[in-house]
Amino acid sequence: MTGVGRRGLLAAAAIIGATPRAGAAELPPHEQELYGAARREGEMTWYAGQLSAEPCEAVGKAFTERYPGVKVNVVRSTSQVAFQRLAQDMRAGIAQCDVLSSTDYSHSSFLKREGRLLAYRPKNADGLLEFVRKAGDPEDHFHVFYIGVHLLARRNDRVSEADAPKSWKALTEARWRDQLAVGHPGYSGAIGAWAVLLRKLYGWDYFKALEKNRPQIGRSSIDPVTTLNAGERSIGVAIPSASTLLSMSRGNPLSLIYPEDGTVVVPSPSCIQKNAPHPNAAKLFMEFATGPEYFRVTRAFFNESLRADVPPPEGSRPLEQVKVIMPTPEEIEKGVPEVKEQWRDTFGI
Repeated sequence: MTGVGRRGLLAAAAIIGATPRAGAAELPPHEQELYGAARREGEMTWYAGQLSAEPCEAVGKAFTERYPGVKVNVVRSTSQVAFQRLAQDMRAGIAQCDVLSSTDYSHSSFLKREGRLLAYRPKNADGLLEFVRKAGDPEDHFHVFYIGVHLLARRNDRVSEADAPKSWKALTEARWRDQLAVGHPGYSGAIGAWAVLLRKLYGWDYFKALEKNRPQIGRSSIDPVTTLNAGERSIGVAIPSASTLLSMSRGNPLSLIYPEDGTVVVPSPSCIQKNAPHPNAAKLFMEFATGPEYFRVTRAFFNESLRADVPPPEGSRPLEQVKVIMPTPEEIEKGVPEVKEQWRDTFGI
C-alpha cells in the first residue's frame, strides 16, 4: 500500500462525504431490528484480508456513522495471516473474530465443513449482481461482496505502451529480467488463485521461466504497487486494479495492462463465525457490506462495485469489455496449497 498523503485523504473524504447517508431512524425495517440488538453489543471485530488498510478504516467509519453506537474493530492483514490468526484463536479456544474477509475462497469452505460458521442471509444481498450472488454459499454460510481484479501495470517513465508486455506469457521473456514485482501465494490468497490459473494455462514450467527473470517478491498483492511507486521495478505482476488506480489518482506514473490471455478475477468470501462474540453486529455488518453504502465508500478507493445501483470506479474498464479468467472454488481449494509448495521450491522463498 502506498503512503497515505494528505491530498489523497482529503480527496477520498470528499468523495465519501458527498454520498448520502441514512440516519439510524431512516434504516429499513430489517436493518432497524438488527441495529437495536447490535447497539446493545456495541462493537464487532473484522479480520480483514481483502481491502487495504485505508479503505478498511473508511468502511469501519462509515458503518459507525450509519449505525451510531456500534464500533468496528478493524484487524487488517493479508488473507493468509488473517486466517492464521483465526486458527490460533480456535486452537486457544477463544472467540475474538466476528467476521472474516479473505481473498482465499478455501478459508470459508474449510470453516463451513468444520461447522465453524453462522448461516445468515443478508437481505441486502438481493441487490448484488447475479454472478456475485452465485459465487457465495448456497446455504448462506458465506457471501461475496469483494472481487479482486488482478492484472499487470507498468511505470510509464520506464516502459512505453508499445514496449509493455501484453500477456502473462510475455513476462518470461529475458528482457524483463530484474524488472518484475509480484506478491507471494503463501501470504496472499489472490496471488495463490492467480498462480493456480497460470499453472492451469501454462504448467509449472511457466513459473520456472519466471524465476529466471528474478522478480522481486513481496507478500501482499498490493506490495508491487509500492515497489513500482518507489521506482525499484518497472512491471507489477498480478496487482489489484483498485490499489493501482488509487495510486495513479495520486500522481504516480503507472498504467494498467489488461493481459491478452486473461484478466484474473477472484471472488472473495466473507463469513460470520459461529462463536462470534457480537453476532448481531456481525449480521448488521453483512447487511452493510452487501448494501449500496459499502460500495459507495469502497468505490472512492477504486474498488469494484458489485451492485447495479452504484457505478464502477473512475478509470476502470468494464469487466464485460475484457477477457476474464476466474478459478472455481474447487480449483482454489485444491490448487492453492499445491502452488504454495511449488512456489517455495522454485523461488526459494
